[in-house]
Amino acid sequence: MSQAATDFARAYAGRRVLITGHTGFKGCWLTTWLLRLGAEVSGISLAPETDPNLFDALDLGKRMQSRLLDIREPQAVAAAIAELRPEIVLHLAAQPLVRRSYADPLATFATNVLGTAHVMQACLAADSVCAVVCVTTDKVYDNREWPWPYRETDRLGGLDPYSASKACAELVTHVYQRNLAAKQARPRITTARGGNVVGGGDWSEDRIVPDIVRALSSGRPIALRNPKAVRPWQHVLELCEGYLELGARLAAGEEGIDEAWNFGPRTSNEVEVAALVEAMLKVWGRPDWRVEIGASPLHEAQLLRLDISKAVARLGWKPRLDIGQTLQWTAQWYQTFYAGGTDPWELTCRQIADFEALRAPAA
Repeated sequence: MSQAATDFARAYAGRRVLITGHTGFKGCWLTTWLLRLGAEVSGISLAPETDPNLFDALDLGKRMQSRLLDIREPQAVAAAIAELRPEIVLHLAAQPLVRRSYADPLATFATNVLGTAHVMQACLAADSVCAVVCVTTDKVYDNREWPWPYRETDRLGGLDPYSASKACAELVTHVYQRNLAAKQARPRITTARGGNVVGGGDWSEDRIVPDIVRALSSGRPIALRNPKAVRPWQHVLELCEGYLELGARLAAGEEGIDEAWNFGPRTSNEVEVAALVEAMLKVWGRPDWRVEIGASPLHEAQLLRLDISKAVARLGWKPRLDIGQTLQWTAQWYQTFYAGGTDPWELTCRQIADFEALRAPAA
């Protein structure tokens, strides 16, 4: 029997929540939502890489306790967590780019594997921490290019350094979850695996929606390197909802939450890259924009789907936006931002409020 989704307003009001990777795209959306809920939010992360970037656009440095540090430095991580004394930790900090992982595999493994171990060890040592959500990716699975979706119990793997490093992060987390933390009965730990996230305010390199936005704003053609690849596209708020759901339930002591969880979109959102670009251009109002197709020299999976039945049945979580709504919300954010005149904080909070309305039970 499916459970009801958590009342976040009660779950997070007044709670001390730490986000690693808070200066990144997902981290900024998650931080904003938590601040709206009345949480005391802190973050540890590297400085934002791009200009513009969502962290500065939302002025989050003045709205939260922000510490700039590298999770590859265990003493710095341990000192920050000990001083900030969070109750709930949402671990998002990572090297998240596949192509960069090929260029610098050692830094990718150091950040995603050892960095995760550093965060877990610091949470183990901090008696304030009761719950840890480790965010990985749908790419942790040993991808067989088969047509059916991957379940949480399927084999982990990865042929590129990024995917392999996140699969290793799952194994590291499992050791703390089932052994090291279990010996002292805290913190309770879980992992969250999501699909290809889109939404306003992402300017990362080598991601298709930011590439589209950069092309449209600069007058250049859009370059596609893997147009036939099928991906599970979902709005950033759907993943944030999953992370918040897990954190709240862990902190409340609910049994059966300290496992791995898939958070994917509707089946209709699983479309080819080329189809996503075509749909995004239509939503933007530029369906005639030039698109160039080029070959990718790197290995990338062609087909990847997630089975989300466990999250739907046991958490009451569900994907709420279809592909049209996902792209409309995304385009609206960027177009409003570039038009000026609207505070990005107000714009982002407005979309969170609209999403919260979708979560509300029918009267």
